[in-house]
Amino acid sequence: MSVAQLSDEILVARVARGDRTALETLYDRHASIVLGISLKITGDRAAAEEVLQDTFWRVWQSAASFQPRRGSFTGWLFRIARNLAIDACRRSSARPQEIAATMEAGQILDQMPDPVLGVTEQAQLRLEVQQMRKALAILPREQRQVIEMAYFHGMTRQEIAEATGEALGTIHTRARLGLQKLRGELSRK
Repeated sequence: MSVAQLSDEILVARVARGDRTALETLYDRHASIVLGISLKITGDRAAAEEVLQDTFWRVWQSAASFQPRRGSFTGWLFRIARNLAIDACRRSSARPQEIAATMEAGQILDQMPDPVLGVTEQAQLRLEVQQMRKALAILPREQRQVIEMAYFHGMTRQEIAEATGEALGTIHTRARLGLQKLRGELSRK
């Protein structure tokens, strides 16, 4: 069996043992998605490319810490990329684009099958994503914006208040009301 045919989990185990070919294979499989996630969060191609490189450097350094029983490799990888991209935004004090203008990243991720998940799990995940999008669409624009900035861009409420020019108390209220509405809407599903 060639290296290209191995699962992500086997490859990351090989990376943990210092196998550079395994890392190259993982990079070839997932670099475009990691770059897309990073670009949507940072809004800057150069910063996104740096996040891409840092993400795979982290994979190289931390492959031994990956635990398949806690989730898929792609989930672990995308969390690393997301966190690094958010850190890059914070360092550069750049404000991420609104989610409404960046749905392309979500659409790309929705269409990429996770090789670890079976058909049933993938269908369930897509259904949950659709339900979340419908629930978010029901929220008033101001509440949706606060929730998107906090959960999809990793901004603190203080950062949201500064970015929107609203009072911190207003941001707290919008977040609380929006989350209550989301919880109620999703519990009906």
